[in-house]
Amino acid sequence: MKTYYRLILEAVAIIGSVLFSFYIEDLRKKSDNLILKNALIGDLIETIEDDLEQLKNIQDILFQSEQSILDLLNDIDKNHTQIDNIETIEKILSIEVGFSFFQKDGIFNELISTGSFELIENRELKNNLLEIFNHLKERNIATSKEIDNFNIIFRREINSNFRIRFTYNSFDGKFYGSRKLINSKFNKNYYLGNSFYGAISQAQQYVNMYSRLLRDLEDSYKTALSLSKEERDNFER
Repeated sequence: MKTYYRLILEAVAIIGSVLFSFYIEDLRKKSDNLILKNALIGDLIETIEDDLEQLKNIQDILFQSEQSILDLLNDIDKNHTQIDNIETIEKILSIEVGFSFFQKDGIFNELISTGSFELIENRELKNNLLEIFNHLKERNIATSKEIDNFNIIFRREINSNFRIRFTYNSFDGKFYGSRKLINSKFNKNYYLGNSFYGAISQAQQYVNMYSRLLRDLEDSYKTALSLSKEERDNFER
């Protein structure tokens, strides 16, 4: 009988130790997953800050482009009496509506693929990230494609009607390099015509439309940045 009880106790001890080891292993995995999640949140913060800088640079370009468009429209309305030919060409070249915002979504995708996204405690942050990298991302892609198609035609029309020649420095500028005007032939009839007026008016509309989208993205990114820092800081306490 004593042997029987001893065997039972030994069996209970073995089962208990196995269950306890499973429990310890589960705690270790949860701890490792939380550490990974927090590391990815730290990387996400850096990514968001980079994207915010990119948004600012593109918004600055769009603002400068709109100023050039307004100067040109005012000059055309005054029958080209406000600015000279060279300055006019320079302003035409400064109209940039083809710059698109490219989100860095690698860390977000890693949060999803590793299951770390589900470990984020702040529900508002999760919803915000889903908004940024799903709905707003799709809006950005669709709008950018439409503007890119317009920009191709717009650039072709400008270069063919004003016979513009320039040098290009691919190492200058924040995005795709910079141009320097060498020579051009000013086409006053085209400049004062309805076709060019309509083209730059359409460019202004795209500037305004894309600027609005970028402001929406910027607001969401700033919220995500604040909430991500809270998520990181709460884990470190």
